[in-house]
Amino acid sequence: MAAIKPEEISHSPMDQLQGLEYCIDSNPSWVETILLGFQHYILALGTAVMIPSFLVPSMGGSDDDKVRVVQTLLFVEGINTLVQTLFGTRLPTVIGGSYAFMVPIVSIIRDPSLAMIEDPHLVGTCVEIGIPMLILFVIFSQYLKNFQTRQVPILERFALLITTTVIWAYAHLLTASGAYKHRPDVTQHSCRTDRANLISSAPWIKIPYPLEWGAPTFDAGHSFGMMAAVLVSLIESTGAFKAASRLASATPPPAHVLSRGIGWQGIGILLNGLFGTLTGSTVSVENVGLLGSNRIGSRRVIQVSAGFMIFFSMLGKFGALFASIPFPIFAAIYCVLFGLVASVGLSFLQFTNMNSMRNLFIVGFNDFLNTIFYSSPTVALIIAVFLDNTLDYKDSAKDRGMPWWAKFRTFKADSRNEEFYSLPFNLNRFFPPS
Repeated sequence: MAAIKPEEISHSPMDQLQGLEYCIDSNPSWVETILLGFQHYILALGTAVMIPSFLVPSMGGSDDDKVRVVQTLLFVEGINTLVQTLFGTRLPTVIGGSYAFMVPIVSIIRDPSLAMIEDPHLVGTCVEIGIPMLILFVIFSQYLKNFQTRQVPILERFALLITTTVIWAYAHLLTASGAYKHRPDVTQHSCRTDRANLISSAPWIKIPYPLEWGAPTFDAGHSFGMMAAVLVSLIESTGAFKAASRLASATPPPAHVLSRGIGWQGIGILLNGLFGTLTGSTVSVENVGLLGSNRIGSRRVIQVSAGFMIFFSMLGKFGALFASIPFPIFAAIYCVLFGLVASVGLSFLQFTNMNSMRNLFIVGFNDFLNTIFYSSPTVALIIAVFLDNTLDYKDSAKDRGMPWWAKFRTFKADSRNEEFYSLPFNLNRFFPPS
């Protein structure tokens, strides 16, 4: 048997992903941009509706209160997304609500247990909606991605919009036919299209404003719990920023760009508190995944989606219509998009030597501890940094991939950085890159 030559099985490491239709600073036509931005808005609705739906009832709030919180959260998400894409990292990232804040929030409202927080994997709540959504999305985005209309891969590019519309209509038929008539209340609330009470409770026009729920109060014990959530949120966002840079075909963001983004995220969390959104903010991982699914990494698309968030948060009835999409539809999409972002993170391992037992041990040990602790990115960061800087670090520089990362640590080390991360309106003269 002939031996296999190394060149026949090896793939050269690549700084940037190939095959993207539009990168961070290139834009589709305005029609496509608006549709793609609306698609990101629909995806962002999942978290914006789920978090208030879980927390508001445990606080004794009504459907009217839930609608007001959803509108406020979307309004602040839109502002934070615009600010982040203009003055923060300038990466195409949606800044949405964070689940990391839910545990300290539940503690603050003195809920006796976490029973009010449902399993986030809502596909299993009503498989007749979740499974068809998952299968249809995979078929459209992967198996039929080469289908084109006027040279546009419409099924790949708008897979989320098309499948959501189809399955939403299917869920409405199930609801109207009485399929959920004798099902448990939790199932009915998650799966029916007429049980969320969002549309009937939403006002026609309502503009969120700071301190809408009253003056803030302070408790030292609660503050420490929220600080822990902020730390988790910032760590998760840092990883998401790097994934977004890769899916937008940009260079890895230099340190000062990441610091700039985290700084603006901190201001965003302050806005969350002032407006009373019930949670803090973080980079929406599912929207980062959508960049890879439709191969569109355009910054302008995300800015358009921010415009939809702000617009529909003020026009309550229209926003509530889209927010009434059943949760299992979002859960099915998350199954694909969260996995895609995780795989992007793994793609950075191509710059390390994965034939090294040292590196294999670090990756495997992370995987073990992730089953114990709640936040996988946080555990991965802590353990990876500790092990990477204590296990033969002096003799393993090349295995660690540090020579590749070194060239991106400073802004001027790569001429492409100015193209991707320079601030608009000549603001770099006030905030010179380091």
